[in-house]
Amino acid sequence: MSTPVDDPLDPLSRERAHLASSRAALRAMRADVESLDISDVTANWVNAEVLARQIDERIKALADLSDTPLFFGRLDYLHAPGAEEAEGAEGERFYIGRRHVHDAEGDPMVIDWRAPVSQPFYRASKKDPMDIALRRRFGYTGGDLTAYEDEHLSDPAEAARTSKLLQQEIERPRVGPMRDIVATIQPEQDEIVRSGLGGTVCVQGGPGTGKTAVGLHRVAYLLYAHRERLARTGTLVIGPNKSFLHYIEQVLPALGELAVRQATVDDLVAHVEVRGTDEAAAAVVKGDARMAEVLRRAVYSHVSMPTEPVVVVRGSRRWRVPAYELEEMVRELLSRDIRYGAAREALPQRIAHAVLVQMERSGEAPDDRVQDAVARNSAVKAAVKAIWPPVDPAKLVLRLLADADFLAVHAEGVLSEDEQKTILWAKPARSVKSAKWSAADAVLVDEAHDIVARTPSLGHVVLDEAQDLSPMQYRAVGRRCTTGSATVLGDLAQGTTPWATRSWDEALAHLGKSDGVIEELTAGFRVPTDVITYASRLLPSIAPGLTPVASIRENPGFFEVRPAASSSAGEVVAACEELLRNEGSVGLIAADARVAVLADALASAGIAYLAPGEETTPHTRLTLVPASLAKGLEYDYVVLDEPQAVVDGEPDERTGLRRLYVALTRAVSGLIVVHAAGVPGPLA
Repeated sequence: MSTPVDDPLDPLSRERAHLASSRAALRAMRADVESLDISDVTANWVNAEVLARQIDERIKALADLSDTPLFFGRLDYLHAPGAEEAEGAEGERFYIGRRHVHDAEGDPMVIDWRAPVSQPFYRASKKDPMDIALRRRFGYTGGDLTAYEDEHLSDPAEAARTSKLLQQEIERPRVGPMRDIVATIQPEQDEIVRSGLGGTVCVQGGPGTGKTAVGLHRVAYLLYAHRERLARTGTLVIGPNKSFLHYIEQVLPALGELAVRQATVDDLVAHVEVRGTDEAAAAVVKGDARMAEVLRRAVYSHVSMPTEPVVVVRGSRRWRVPAYELEEMVRELLSRDIRYGAAREALPQRIAHAVLVQMERSGEAPDDRVQDAVARNSAVKAAVKAIWPPVDPAKLVLRLLADADFLAVHAEGVLSEDEQKTILWAKPARSVKSAKWSAADAVLVDEAHDIVARTPSLGHVVLDEAQDLSPMQYRAVGRRCTTGSATVLGDLAQGTTPWATRSWDEALAHLGKSDGVIEELTAGFRVPTDVITYASRLLPSIAPGLTPVASIRENPGFFEVRPAASSSAGEVVAACEELLRNEGSVGLIAADARVAVLADALASAGIAYLAPGEETTPHTRLTLVPASLAKGLEYDYVVLDEPQAVVDGEPDERTGLRRLYVALTRAVSGLIVVHAAGVPGPLA
């Protein structure tokens, strides 16, 4: 924050001086934290460990990344911001950056992009200037400030125009992992980012609309606005696979947020070791929400009504709880919406209370210690074990999938006979450890765990590439945020599983968030116009009714469809060599079955390449990507090998065309499609 007086002779030098001063102030802030002595302020070693870890995290959060701009914009207000934002006074200036920086006196030099006073940087326009006289954007080369661009929002004489620096930042070549978009957040994205913690938001966004970045920045915003609450309840980002998580893992740390856990759905439900796979038909049934009712029935089938009384002996006295009274307790517990395990723990206390009532009627004065002792009495424990036995979730699912009669009893009226046969194991396993569990089986075990004991809830969960989840997987995610909220991100057109999401309303219902708000992003920032127009030819076949993405890129990008003389890899390798002459990353995407052939061809040509998730470097910029792993990734340039082979690699044409839609939309600056077999009909 500073006065709004510019040096008219050399404004760029003035801005560079402010950048240097801000970096020095950030170093001083970090040095202050590093110099803290906690030896006299901690009561014990546990407190010392906790405080030391917090200090270490604070030091990491204050790191000055040399190639990352400390601030990227400036706002000059006409008047003081609202009284609730007491930092502002008339004519004050705010530099907007990734984190707050203050000088030795505590005056802010850079304002966090999440602060209320920063909001006009993203929302202000000529129609609604939001009291902003000037918005300045900065251009950087590496970490050096090299350019700036001004918008005089409150000047009616100045026409609205597209920001060149904004376009350059959007189109800047990508080498390495995904980066933040704080400098380029658009108004419709900002509304989602700053939406409140209390509500769940579902974002439908086509390729290149920035939905993943919006979800990650929403986490960063919520941690800023509700830090104490989320520090207590926790946050989680869920991605489709490890490669995707590795690609996005640096975004939040770059914004100073280090405490957000990342996982896949498979990580969440890892109660059993997954060593097997399902046929598509079996996976669809196992992923159906009806399986939750089958599991619930199977768990509660272990409860049996008592036929004998419980007799508790204490000293010379015998206390008898009749069977009909025990049955009333069991039925009352069954009628309540509590977990199987919680009810089982409550039953001995109910029995003990009945005994205490009898003691009091006989003139005794028992206290809570007596009730606890009665609840632990061997006769009570034996009765509870017989009436409400413990249930092992994995063993229960094992029996359901191995025992046709057991499954038939509990799936009656829920699953058809054919569906039951579909999910039964052809060769039943002898034990939980020897079973070849599939990913869908693991989700069933997780559901059974939740029926027995409630899954702990987090404060906020981000679920990315959600369109590929089954209803049972949505339930698994939903129970991780039963008392919190969620950000659901996806694109119905990119659903490539047999159980892919049909509608977001349905998905939110399975998640347990039926009141969630659905937002749609249709402005494309990543994919060039020619590329997204070509890929959108597939939409009528794969997702009729979805709004095509409209690219706002001024640079049309490079796009070419090249017929090849043969299915050999020579022309594909040549296309890769051509694109590697440009600056930036290159992705070679191919049907999974073609990857080995292309790997050999690249090796023969002496071209080094990476696997998805491995970080590109200035020396190795080519990544060989199986089509099944392309979702969520992006490259400056893409070579797509044999689109028909991508389609043929899937169990049905619609899924194949959706997989192709994903592969076609990974490019930021250019795409070459190489084919010998012709292109699928919708693209012709």
